[in-house]
Formats: sequence, structure tokens, C-alpha cells
Amino acid sequence: MKVVINQIMTVSSPPHIVGKDTVERRMRDVLIALMPALIMAVYRYGAQAFYITAITVISALLAEFLFQKVSGKPVTAGDYSAAITGVLLAFNLPPDVPYWLPVLGSFFAIVVVKQLFGGLGSNFINPALAARAFLLASFPVHMTNWRLPDTVTGATYLAQIKQNPAFAPQTSDYISLLFGKIGGCIGEVSAAAILIGGIFLLIRKIINWRIPVLYIASFAVFGIIFDRTGSFAPNILFEILSGGLLLGAFFMATDYATSPVTHAGKIIMGIGCGFLTAVIRIHGGYPEGVSYAIIIMNIFVPLIDKYIRPRVYGKGRKKT
Repeated sequence: MKVVINQIMTVSSPPHIVGKDTVERRMRDVLIALMPALIMAVYRYGAQAFYITAITVISALLAEFLFQKVSGKPVTAGDYSAAITGVLLAFNLPPDVPYWLPVLGSFFAIVVVKQLFGGLGSNFINPALAARAFLLASFPVHMTNWRLPDTVTGATYLAQIKQNPAFAPQTSDYISLLFGKIGGCIGEVSAAAILIGGIFLLIRKIINWRIPVLYIASFAVFGIIFDRTGSFAPNILFEILSGGLLLGAFFMATDYATSPVTHAGKIIMGIGCGFLTAVIRIHGGYPEGVSYAIIIMNIFVPLIDKYIRPRVYGKGRKKT
């Protein structure tokens, strides 16, 4: 007896693999990795650091929700990506900025940089860093008002080095960088907390080691090459722990949407970020260079992905 089953089967393109990994899970892990730095910021700067972070996150979520509602797009505020943008933007702000400033920055990051270019995965530069650059250019006084953990206003270590290249850090200065007794942005208060979060991301395989490791290593190498005063080499570790280099290397240069997809591309990304950061810090007008270095490399990512990509299996190279 012959049985005929009248059923249309749809076969999609391979590979036919179903995994448990989701956007929400990866974004949730990134948020978990950011918690040590937030805890240290609140411990050192007080409740103000938490208020700024909360306002920035809520503003980012609200901006994404309202834009998608008005434009008739599916609401994706629950995928944690907007929350991560909010936390990273807050981490790039001083703890004493007025409350309206993170609201404005969140709107710029989510609506202008992310949603107007197509939403998650379509933005060509990191939204949090783009918002930081926008706020720094528009409101430089607010964005450079640094408060030390003991409520005294003062210059950051990088600013001191910029003003005095012969600045020689003491052992206590390294301890301050590691455990949060410095002035700076909310997310830069503790290098140890950032490292804990970065190692967590590597263990969970949320990020690839190539970008952060080569970013930090190339920054050290190019810093020595470009240094004219001879003061950089003895203070390499101090330079690495200072400012937003670790935060940028682990949490922003590795952003999926704005970093290369191939291993070779990631190597270029990491080295490029380290090169540009060293140039800006040593010869530029700003004591910090992480934000602009990553943004510049973000712009080159489509070009990197175009020319640095694996050859399709079974397809030979073009003959010249």
C-alpha cells in the first residue's frame, strides 16, 4: 500500500543548526560584566553615580521605545541593547553632570546613531561613544568637570601627564587606578573592576580576545615608538590603567555591529585602535584618545570586512 503525504516542505539555506545563544543572553552577560565597575563607581562617588547611570539607561530605553512606536517598527527595547548603550554612555560621563545632559546624550545615541541607521546591528559607529563625542563638543565644561572620590575637584592622571610629561607615578597612584581613588568618568574609576568584567566576557565567549589584547599591546608599542620625551616607556602600565583604555578595549571596540567579523579584521581593528590612541594621547590636543580612536576605526570596519574576508569554499582566486 502506497501512502502519499501531501505536505510542502520548506528547506532553508544551511547550516541547519539551532543553538541556545540569543541576542538577549549575550546582552545580559555584557550588563553583568559592567556591574563591578558600576558598584565601584557608586562606592567611590556615592549615589550620584547611580542616579546618572539610571537616568541614562531609562532615557535610552524610552528613546528606543518611543521611536519604534512612532515609526511603526517592532519594539525591541527588551533585548538589553539600549540598556547597554545607556550604561556605557553613563560610564563616559563625569559623576556631576546635570541630569538633562545624559537624557540628551541618550536621545542622540539611540535615535540619531542607532535607529535612524536601521536599529540594532545597522549602526556604523558605537552609539555611546558617538554620544560622548557629541556631548564633549557641545558642552565641554560639563564634560570635563572631574571630581575626586573625596569630593575635591581636580585634574585626572592623564591630564597631569599631558601637562607634565615627566610625571612619575608612585605605588599609591597605581593602587588608586586599580581600586578607584581617582577623578574621571564614572566607568573609569576602577581598572580592577573593568578587568573583572572583561575577563568575564572572555570566559563566556561574548567577545573575542584579539581586539582587547591587541588594542592594549599595540598602544604600548606605538606609545614607546612615538614618545619623544622618553617618559612613556617607564609608565606603560600606568598609561594602560589610566582613562578609558580598558573600558574601550573590552566593552566598546568589541561591539558586534561596529567591529570586523573575521579574525584578521579583528587584529587590524585592535592594532588600529592602539595606534590611534597612542598618537592622540602623545601628540594630540586631548589627554585621552580612546573614544576618537574607536570611532575612527568604526568608520573603516566596512572597508576592512570588504577586503579581509575568507574565500568561499570551492572558489579559486581570480587570475591576474
